[in-house]
Amino acid sequence: MESERYSGYSVWGHAIRQQADILQPERFAASGTITRNGKLIEASGVLGYFHTEDEAQHAGLDWARAWIDNHG
Repeated sequence: MESERYSGYSVWGHAIRQQADILQPERFAASGTITRNGKLIEASGVLGYFHTEDEAQHAGLDWARAWIDNHG
């Protein structure tokens, strides 16, 4: 999980490990969360699947920043 402050909000990028079978390559599902003053503002569903944990976390952060830009 990676977090940062953005326009007065705390934004979080999540990477959820997905591995259906030991023979398949590991993937990470991305999601994002937005909080302000300790209260949940919005959370995404699964945004997509990525090959690395870092890519998934960044996708979640990108989603959160875009949500704030459009709703903040």
